[in-house]
Amino acid sequence: MAPPARVRPDACPGVFATHDAADGALARIRLPGGRVSAQQAEALAGCAEDLGDGSVHLTSRGNVQLRGLSRDTGELAARLTAAGLLPAPAHERVRNYLASPLSGLTGGLVDVRETVLELDRAVCARPWLAALPGRFLFALDDGRGDVSGEDADVCWRALDSSTGAVLLAGRDTGERVPLAGAVDALMRKAAWFLEVHGSAWRVRELDLPAGERLPSSPGVPIGVFTRDDGRTGVCGAPVLGQLAAADLRALGEIVVTPWRSVVVPLGTDAPGLVTDPAAPGLGISACIGRPGCAKSRADVRADARAIMPRVPAGVRMHFSGCARRCGRPHEPHVDMLAGSEGYQKGTA
Repeated sequence: MAPPARVRPDACPGVFATHDAADGALARIRLPGGRVSAQQAEALAGCAEDLGDGSVHLTSRGNVQLRGLSRDTGELAARLTAAGLLPAPAHERVRNYLASPLSGLTGGLVDVRETVLELDRAVCARPWLAALPGRFLFALDDGRGDVSGEDADVCWRALDSSTGAVLLAGRDTGERVPLAGAVDALMRKAAWFLEVHGSAWRVRELDLPAGERLPSSPGVPIGVFTRDDGRTGVCGAPVLGQLAAADLRALGEIVVTPWRSVVVPLGTDAPGLVTDPAAPGLGISACIGRPGCAKSRADVRADARAIMPRVPAGVRMHFSGCARRCGRPHEPHVDMLAGSEGYQKGTA
């Protein structure tokens, strides 16, 4: 497959290049491996309250977005920099790293928490990697097969306690490297992509041999879990991926997952999160809809909330206000597309 012939650059939003939405500017803040310290949670909460709409919005890449911002993001950038959330301004849009959210807490073959930080340092230290498209995605899977199923452009996945597979667009390349060599392997693949990508934004858009897909597993299950050290943590989901600033502040240290859920590493107190795996409507997601998006044909979030009590927890459903279907999940789901005469229901 030839790379698509695009005439416009990738416009993935960041902090310095925001998206102009109907409710104000939208900024996306990258979180390596989804990890947020208590101090960073406080900073994000303060930015949401003082500069935005009062909430943080979770994304399908384990990042967060702030909405309702002024187009002048100078104060936002200064506050995020002070919190350690903008370590390399030139690279901020390409710091897209997934990592198994429960790594080092429970399960998994290896602990990739330090490796994702090493990966971030390696990317930020290479000025030429700032040229990657904002959609390019790195991943580190600790062997449980969770984030490797998200079709990252380049991924290292543990196969045992010492060796891992290198994947391109979710497919096995056959290359095997130890955890200590994972970052170098991903750097090589990123360099290769920049040499050959043309106008492509993702590896999957290139004409590559079809490799094997390794078995994947679902995302982090909702509910309380027992850590390997015997202590207790909990995973919960904010309704429609939107978490009030006050709740974020109360949660403190968290890990944001690519499934719009949040891991609280210690304790079971989870304000603002649904932690009951049997809660109705748990599998419903939605784009921002009206009034936040001028392209939306409906207030999809209000419609999604209205139907939640009648949708069993195991049903995956996504409400979209237009054909772009922003924020739709990767896994199979019921597709609810708003139209001029109501919703068109399909499968995706």
